Amino acid sequence: MDAFTNPAADGAGDLSALRQEYSTRGLTREDLDQDPLVLFDRWFEQARSAGLTEPNAMSLATVSASGEVSIRTVLLKLYDARGFVFFTNYGSRKAQDIAENANVALLFPWIALERQIKITGPAEKISTAESLKYFQSRPHGSQIGAWVSNQSQPLTSRQVLEGTFQKMWNKFKEGQVPLPDFWGGYRVVPKTIEFWQGRKNRLHDRFAYQKQNEGWTTERLMP
Repeated sequence: MDAFTNPAADGAGDLSALRQEYSTRGLTREDLDQDPLVLFDRWFEQARSAGLTEPNAMSLATVSASGEVSIRTVLLKLYDARGFVFFTNYGSRKAQDIAENANVALLFPWIALERQIKITGPAEKISTAESLKYFQSRPHGSQIGAWVSNQSQPLTSRQVLEGTFQKMWNKFKEGQVPLPDFWGGYRVVPKTIEFWQGRKNRLHDRFAYQKQNEGWTTERLMP
């Protein structure tokens, strides 16, 4: 008899008893600001101060022209009143999806703080000058890595990738590494920003900001 067993068959995959009660803090309307970026900045600094690993890590969801959804983790590298910026290869799956459907969603899952922030809105390429400024701040190896990876394309072996990296390292070992014309940033221009705070008995606090002309409206949502 085959020794392999299906974990779900004997109940090993049942996670119904796995739960965490959220009771650290709450979120009230008095905690909000007219500008959601002010609250985002406050929460982000608290996430950094708490020592969370990669507090700028965010899930990015995209949708292709055919309606196929894709999600991955990227790093937030800049945010201001204009939006939230990440960088990628313009030939990647995420870039192809954005070219077909600019509407995306971001999620910051700060579970250790019993918090989440969800952002939706269109993504647009930033200027070459902005991409160059960030690119020049990257470590030398990361700059070369941007040249090496034909992101999201099939790779026959790790050795091929590392061999290509070594060739590019030799090419750019002296002098400044130029910005690849196939690599740069996207800015997600927020239309909605939702702040989620975990609460006891799953009665979580949720406040959603909606962009309206030059300002924002807010409403409390059911958990």
